[in-house]
Amino acid sequence: MSVSASLESSSRLQGWRLYFRPRMATMLLLGFASGLPFLLTGNTLSYWLRDSGTSLTAIGFLSWVGLAYSLKPLWAPLIDRLDAPLFGRLGRRRGWMFAAQSVVCLGLLAMSAIGPGGGLMAIGACALLVAFASSTQDIVVDAWRIEIAESGNELGLLSSAYQLGYRGALLVTDALILIAANHLGWPISYTLMAALMGVGFYATWKATEPSRAGEAMEAKEHALPLLSLRGFFDAVIGPFAMFFRTHRWLGLLMLAVISLYQIPNFVSGPMSNTFYHDIGLSKDAVGGIRASVGLVFSLLGIAAGGISAARFGYLRTLVAGIVLEAIAVAAFVPLAYSGGDLKIFAAMMAVDSFGLSFAGVALVTYMSSLTSLGYTATQYALLSSTYAYLGKILKGFSGETVDALSQGRTLMDAYAIFFGGAAAISLPALILCLFLVRARKPALQME
Repeated sequence: MSVSASLESSSRLQGWRLYFRPRMATMLLLGFASGLPFLLTGNTLSYWLRDSGTSLTAIGFLSWVGLAYSLKPLWAPLIDRLDAPLFGRLGRRRGWMFAAQSVVCLGLLAMSAIGPGGGLMAIGACALLVAFASSTQDIVVDAWRIEIAESGNELGLLSSAYQLGYRGALLVTDALILIAANHLGWPISYTLMAALMGVGFYATWKATEPSRAGEAMEAKEHALPLLSLRGFFDAVIGPFAMFFRTHRWLGLLMLAVISLYQIPNFVSGPMSNTFYHDIGLSKDAVGGIRASVGLVFSLLGIAAGGISAARFGYLRTLVAGIVLEAIAVAAFVPLAYSGGDLKIFAAMMAVDSFGLSFAGVALVTYMSSLTSLGYTATQYALLSSTYAYLGKILKGFSGETVDALSQGRTLMDAYAIFFGGAAAISLPALILCLFLVRARKPALQME
């Protein structure tokens, strides 16, 4: 065997070993814990509210509790520089994970106890608490994922493991919970979701603190104490200054792409479950098809997104992702005229699951590649909130939009126009993605 062939074989073996490192399993479980609360304060809560007779307009406005995910940069600098209250002995990253997971668990239990019957203000306040704690957990888990990686290849694998766990949680909270709610009721179903946060507690206990990031942050604390003026400036302004110092004017274009990328999904999201309710699909049918067809095509989308990022680069994968996301949202249109045909619903679920999973991997891996060690939590919080901020504001008007479109039309016509329009607003993101690819063309040719 030649020396080059031997080196290539050794490199492949090292690559395969990355899949079986304990941190991959930990990342999978932490991804599950991160994804679990997301829909329980959003689309799934919308289904519960619609079941209880809440209007579409009220459901749309209540979806604004998700804005907590968009305000992460406001407290991310503190998470980068301070230990978590009560749990600091676990380490900075693990301590904040455990604290956030505890609040999520208690908030879900409160939602199950109060329910819509306790008033929209009360359940909305509990949902806001869960969203705040969940977004804090996201900050820390994202930082841990980036800081624990020892190479670009491992970061890609960790991002895929994160997405796989996250999508698994979405399957549970978007599909299996509907079957449970149909047979056990919504309160018991939410209690079971709170119990599933035990997965996060276990993963946090098994996780190890990122040593490289710890050294970088410790050096910062010695040189620039947080309570000093320079230290406060570095914690709050430093991550943003470093981002634009690294990427210069392209940083603005990157933020614009990221902010528009998921708008079709965000805008259409609050109405998807109410749409299934109004078209007459049973919870068992929706849950069963999501848990079968949806699961298979979500896994295929995650795999395709990871392969595309490795083979064609992050930017080309971003372009493909926004196209697939638009197709996924547009797939709701024929379902509106199907009369609730389960075959059409299954086909729509396949397209939707594949497209959104692919786009999710594309965006997460791209954003992860843009952070700097020592500012990881804050910079990734900036990027992940940028992609969510505009979409989460616009989605609050989704119910009011469908209600307005239904004036003089059938409700299904209104839904069809709404989902078609939501797919069409992917065009600005696509155009900006193409500009970004063109601007980074020299770098792409070197990949």
